[in-house]
Amino acid sequence: MILTILRETFKRLFWAVMVLAFLSPLHSFGYPQVQEEFLEYKGSVVEAGTDKPLALASIALEGANISTVSNTEGEFLLKVPKSLANGNVIFSFLGYENKVIPIRQLKKDRNNIELKISFTKLSGVNLNAPKDAERLVREVLLRKGENYVGDNMVMTAFYRETIKKRRKNVSLSEAVVNIYKTPYFSNKIDAMKLFKARKNTDYSKLDTVALKLQGGPFNTLYVDIMKYPEFIFVDGKVDEYEFKFDRSTYIDDRLIYVIDFKQLPTIRAPLYTGKLYIDVENRTLSSAVYELNITNRELASRLFVRRKPARVNVWPTEVAYRVDYREKDGRWYYGYSNVLMEFKVDWKGKLFNSVYSMAAEMAVTDWKKNPSGEFPKNKEKIKKSIILSDENIGFADPNFWGEYNIIEPEKSIESAIKKIQRQLRRANRNGTSAP
Repeated sequence: MILTILRETFKRLFWAVMVLAFLSPLHSFGYPQVQEEFLEYKGSVVEAGTDKPLALASIALEGANISTVSNTEGEFLLKVPKSLANGNVIFSFLGYENKVIPIRQLKKDRNNIELKISFTKLSGVNLNAPKDAERLVREVLLRKGENYVGDNMVMTAFYRETIKKRRKNVSLSEAVVNIYKTPYFSNKIDAMKLFKARKNTDYSKLDTVALKLQGGPFNTLYVDIMKYPEFIFVDGKVDEYEFKFDRSTYIDDRLIYVIDFKQLPTIRAPLYTGKLYIDVENRTLSSAVYELNITNRELASRLFVRRKPARVNVWPTEVAYRVDYREKDGRWYYGYSNVLMEFKVDWKGKLFNSVYSMAAEMAVTDWKKNPSGEFPKNKEKIKKSIILSDENIGFADPNFWGEYNIIEPEKSIESAIKKIQRQLRRANRNGTSAP
């Protein structure tokens, strides 16, 4: 029963399917972009004293809804409307002291933001650990209507998806999307509209078979546990899990309980294991990190693979998630999430198997209230089965995104783009085109 429910859940989330390569790109999306005057600041967020890059650090404009996050190299790019140029920027990272810097003190480039490790003493805190961790989690889920945003909102978000064959990048997709977010007490599903996107794929690296991962931005949107608890806890309940208090810590001067969870040993279907970071005072989930339990390879495979050639075996080796929430005016809302999926593809009769991985992330960079609750028209909505289409020109245009905040490209991604572009140019000169 649980496996059936999970399978239906994953079909809503995304699905993986083995198909013969010769994939044809879908039609292009694009909407007119209104250019506004803005200031641009680049730099890195590092640990003070060691210069260790801090990946996924939060960079937010104080008193506004504009924000972004650093990439895996700790690098950031923040675009600020000129009308807000006299404000402050807040840099924060889990376990480190926040730093507030006036925008006028930032340089256009090479800002080196050092954050100090927070050494707040927690003596005696563990004595106040929750006696019943499961009851605490139930309370958090029960109070989502009062603790999380209760308004309809339109969020601007940046989405990135990379697909690799072993360690080689074969596809990169990026998009700016509008998320039509419904209140957390509502059961109405959020909608999305694709504003601008670009994609580059090196089809030669896909050999004779390709792992086609569908879902696009919805992969990351449904990681919002507080909006979609049923995607993690079957039927939105926690009965199939055991919960245990791990430790206490401070995040942004807030006392946080770290709760470990894993599926009960009596549950055979693959569920999840991970950590929930719960704000003690408000009983809110501020972050979660978890992964799929893949002890049973066959059952885990059924969750993702809908069809495949008869001579191929496909199974996931890693499926991991993260979600972060932000707080403003006493209410919390979805801010960032990422998904990592790795699959092995084994052809019968072949000596070596192939390993494909898909990494996707989405960061909310701005939002505003949507009092009317208006959704985009059906023809404008992103379908849950979308695969972003190829659109190469954007990668050669440094101003492609305009005033929209994005996550800075990592060096490895930039190198992959350049390599893909060279291969496409060679293919065009030879009178051939990628399938």
